[in-house]
Amino acid sequence: MNLPTWITVSRLLGVPLLLVLLQAPTATQRWWAVGIFGVAAGTDWLDGYLARRLNQVTDLGKFLDPLVDKLLVLAPLLMLVGLGQVPAWGVFLIVAREITISGWRVNPAMQGGAVPGANLWGKAKTVVQMAAIALLIAPLPPAWDPPAQILFWLAVGLTLASGLVYLWPHGRSRSAP
Repeated sequence: MNLPTWITVSRLLGVPLLLVLLQAPTATQRWWAVGIFGVAAGTDWLDGYLARRLNQVTDLGKFLDPLVDKLLVLAPLLMLVGLGQVPAWGVFLIVAREITISGWRVNPAMQGGAVPGANLWGKAKTVVQMAAIALLIAPLPPAWDPPAQILFWLAVGLTLASGLVYLWPHGRSRSAP
């Protein structure tokens, strides 16, 4: 494993910490969770940058990076459902898209044997998801609730749109005569 892949794997360490901190969070625990989440989210950019800069892009990295991103995003979202901050059906839409695209990405028959990297839509949805989660976790004054909810629903919309964009060309090319 190369350095970018090790950074990707290290991002996993934040997931159990987030789960513990968000179990029955105090304001202090929420700030810790925001910090851990922010550092973990920042490593998402760092590992990709280093992989490209050091010419160390690998199929393992292209597989692990989105998988770890999903765990980093879904763990706090599920905790936020439990805290009553986001509706379960909104998180379900995100989970459904992520499972669908993950299944598509790892199926060699669908990809001609290569693991495709994330497209621009997928990267945008990840950034918006992470920004929404950070706002939702942070113990901010109630005036921040509407912007956090708007960002959450924007994340849900981008998540679905990016899934459609990812699948559309594949579905169209298979059905052509």
